[in-house]
Amino acid sequence: MANKEEAKGLAALRRQIDQLDDQLLELLNRRATLAMEVAQVKQAAGENGTFWRPEREAEVLQRVMARNPGPLDSETVAWLFRELMSACLALERPLTVAYLGPAGTFTQMAATKHFGQGARLTPVSSIPEVFRTVQAGQADFGVVPVENSTEGSVNLTLDHLLDYPLKVCGEVQLRVVHNLVSAGVPLADMQRIYVHYQTRAQCRHWLAEHAPRVQLVEVASNAEAALRAREDAAGGAISTAAAAELYGLRILAAGIEDDAENTTRFLVIGDLDVQPTGRDKTSLVLSSHNRPGSLHELLRPLAAAGISMTRIESRPARRGLWQYVFFLDLEGHAKDPAVAAALAELQEKATFYKLLGTYPKAVI
Repeated sequence: MANKEEAKGLAALRRQIDQLDDQLLELLNRRATLAMEVAQVKQAAGENGTFWRPEREAEVLQRVMARNPGPLDSETVAWLFRELMSACLALERPLTVAYLGPAGTFTQMAATKHFGQGARLTPVSSIPEVFRTVQAGQADFGVVPVENSTEGSVNLTLDHLLDYPLKVCGEVQLRVVHNLVSAGVPLADMQRIYVHYQTRAQCRHWLAEHAPRVQLVEVASNAEAALRAREDAAGGAISTAAAAELYGLRILAAGIEDDAENTTRFLVIGDLDVQPTGRDKTSLVLSSHNRPGSLHELLRPLAAAGISMTRIESRPARRGLWQYVFFLDLEGHAKDPAVAAALAELQEKATFYKLLGTYPKAVI
């Protein structure tokens, strides 16, 4: 009798789930229809470029996370809505996004996290090639790594932000997990490990302890490391779980990064002015006179306006011996009155000034 009652109870619950699924399906398609109507209104108004608005997406995600009653956690809810918006946007016109390839890199994972499965992701061979591809109009946007919580800045990205007229349109934060993978050779018999230089630095203690005599071969990306290991009967790689699955490799040791909170920040680059959301960042690069106290004096407007500077990084200016530029990230949008006033004063004081972009903070 108990089994019959249990079966009846399950059947009733499943009927409720089926009814809700039908309602969800109807609502999803209603939302998609409205998104297409929005695109038609924009086209009628003469907007023929990309319909992606990062500030609108950020506002939607922040709102649903704030209103989420559970039991789904807010990050899961944000992921579901990100994918929904990505699918709706693809009905209007899929975005093309360039990233550091080949397939299976952390940069691809960051691009998917930010743009969803509806975007057309295009792998390119290097960070400079991401910039060139977007600048040439062959991709709407690009995704590039800019800093890691363990190893600091990605200088190649900083240099190209300085050189190119592209704007920073968004940011992505990705928890980075490194794995030792191979096509079959165990670590004890491994002669070579293919590894990206940043990955090597993030796993230096593990490598020193577990593979002190194995040759480390530097490659351009974690996915390339996996590809090389697939072709090398005596080689392994440090790579992503996604690349291991994609290229048919076994994970010999998972989570070998030295810092359990190892996180990489990525930037979205393109040619788009992003409007304020109330939860924004501004990135810029500037230089000051080479004299005592000049940097302190240059940055005084930020302190006077109560603007938080979340990051500062110096790089050679490449236009004079011992000349430097400073990359800054600030809290707030460049159109916020206090930020706008401080930036105007900075621009007046600086010997060089370039606003790199102003964009929503990473939501998840």
